[in-house]
Amino acid sequence: MRKFLSALWGMLLFLPAFAQGKGGIALLDKVEGRRVRFHYTYSLSQDGAAFRDITDGEVTLEGNAYTLEGLGLKVYSDGQTRWTLDPEARELVVETVTQEDLFTNPALFIASYKQYMDRIKVNSQKADALDVTLTLDEDTRARFVLSRIAFDAPQGKSDFSLSEKSLPEGYVITDLR
Repeated sequence: MRKFLSALWGMLLFLPAFAQGKGGIALLDKVEGRRVRFHYTYSLSQDGAAFRDITDGEVTLEGNAYTLEGLGLKVYSDGQTRWTLDPEARELVVETVTQEDLFTNPALFIASYKQYMDRIKVNSQKADALDVTLTLDEDTRARFVLSRIAFDAPQGKSDFSLSEKSLPEGYVITDLR
């Protein structure tokens, strides 16, 4: 489940970069130095079958920090540490974010988006929405619909961390740092 969420997050965060082709990417140019919020829906198609919805959720991103809500999980990252909270199971996993962690670090994806251009099909795009399909391999395609994309002034990284002390008693905390 964690690997799936990491892969989903990585794909989600670099997808807005593909909205405008191989040249300059106006949407990406707007990301730097701003807080970005959007709703996402993720669907998957395997072996030519129709897309089936996997999950949807909310993302907030500022620089290399982010929050993600989806699959019943809440993920916080200040760019150095990642907290994955499962409120239903009352569990928290804390881990260090590493440079090699491409699928969970939006800054790394944004920096390397051009190498994936040949695998993206833009289905539609608007000023605040994007619908794209990413071909993962010859039998698997992922569709991401991003909506309510909003750009705000930066507000700092305090919203992108989680204090273990703020959790109610009874949470199982696994600290992998």
